[in-house]
This record gives sequence, C-alpha cells and structure tokens, in this order.
Amino acid sequence: MASVVEELRTVGQRLLLKLQRLPQAEPVEVVAFSIIVIFTGTVLLLMLIACSCCCSGCCCPEPRTRKEQVRPLSPA
Repeated sequence: MASVVEELRTVGQRLLLKLQRLPQAEPVEVVAFSIIVIFTGTVLLLMLIACSCCCSGCCCPEPRTRKEQVRPLSPA
C-alpha cells in the first residue's frame, strides 16, 4: 500500500512540475498535454456515468410486473 501512495505522490509531483513549466513550453507540448488532460477527464466522466447508471438499478429497483408464460395453442 505504501508503494501505491509513493507512486501517486511521484506522479502528482511530475504533473505539478509539468504544469509549472507549461507557460514556457513549445506549442506542440501544450497541445499534447491538453489532449492528455481532455482524454483523462473524458475517461473519468464516462466511468462516473457508467457507475451511476449501474448503481441506479441497485438503489432504485423498478417495480417488477407479473410475467405470464406463453403457451402454445392446442390444435382444434
């Protein structure tokens, strides 16, 4: 568990350093960084939507209707 926390801290520090250097960066770097941020945000948003749709079925079950079995017609 400590290694995961340390890894997250390292990634956070690298991200902060990248953000601090962004005003002096090349335009290509700014665009690439923006694309990565937009992609990450989109993935997180889609995960949030998927989880909320999945959990809404568990938390708010729809009322079940009575199901009737279909029987074949008997020959006349």
